[in-house]
Amino acid sequence: MPLPDTRIRALKPRGKPAKPGDGGGLLLVVNQNGSKLWRMVYRYGSKQKRLSFGAWPAVSLAQARAQRDEARKLLAEEIDPLQQKKRDKIAKADAAAKSFEASADEFIDKNRRENKSEATLNKKRWLISLALKDLRTKPIGEIDAADILVPLRRVEALGNYETARRLRAVISQVVRYGIATARVSNDPTFGLRAAIIAPKVTHRAAKTDWEPLDPPPKNWTL
Repeated sequence: MPLPDTRIRALKPRGKPAKPGDGGGLLLVVNQNGSKLWRMVYRYGSKQKRLSFGAWPAVSLAQARAQRDEARKLLAEEIDPLQQKKRDKIAKADAAAKSFEASADEFIDKNRRENKSEATLNKKRWLISLALKDLRTKPIGEIDAADILVPLRRVEALGNYETARRLRAVISQVVRYGIATARVSNDPTFGLRAAIIAPKVTHRAAKTDWEPLDPPPKNWTL
């Protein structure tokens, strides 16, 4: 029978775990320590299996039911929900490893192992942080010029044209690292050179009064 929220709140731990059901294989396991964990039991082939949906109240009754319904849809398609959950977890981890942020972290670590100065590393970290709001979780191989233009335009809007230029350059470095590690096929930052505003260069007057050079030492030879 369905588990109303009022009953869930009233459930207390006993001498052994209680397992009231909500139907469709969904159970709420009430442990002796007071924790309440959502589980789903089902049969796939000739084996009985169990899925974990999280703990109540972090996972609400409605959320647990939605996960149960999704699992039942998979079973109707003759797909094992437990195996699908494992595949989804692997795919999520793989996507995270190929994200812009992950590639940027690896790029910075490579620079660190190449003994780049801490000042240089900090500058690159700061520049990369300006792009994370827009690019953090995006797979680096799927980022295009339009995606990169968003953080560049935001920096430009503050009048920081030189910072925008440097930001484009460091994003390009991260992307080229992605190319070297077989995550990216091309660098979409190349065509953005003409899209960002060039910083104004202040030219200084050329020096006309030159001091004479010191004479070479007596033992100097060509």
